[in-house]
Amino acid sequence: MIEKQFTITDEAGMHARPASALVGSISKFKSDIQLEFNGKKVNLKSILGVMSLGISSGSVVTISADGEDEAEAMEKIEEAMKAEGISNQ
Repeated sequence: MIEKQFTITDEAGMHARPASALVGSISKFKSDIQLEFNGKKVNLKSILGVMSLGISSGSVVTISADGEDEAEAMEKIEEAMKAEGISNQ
């Protein structure tokens, strides 16, 4: 299992457009990928789950990947977070 924390830097927080791009970028991975915020965990492959958390700018989220392609999945997550301006980590 790989786990990493990200600080949300987008002024609007984790809103629909970047969240959708992030979810879409990881949908092909077989690993179980979870997003945790404020004590709640959701499947990062679910746009509804991600949006239900109401993640605002400045929030710290934890993303975990567990499975055969977890390293590749986490690399893609990091790339997507930077590319979409969600986080600069």
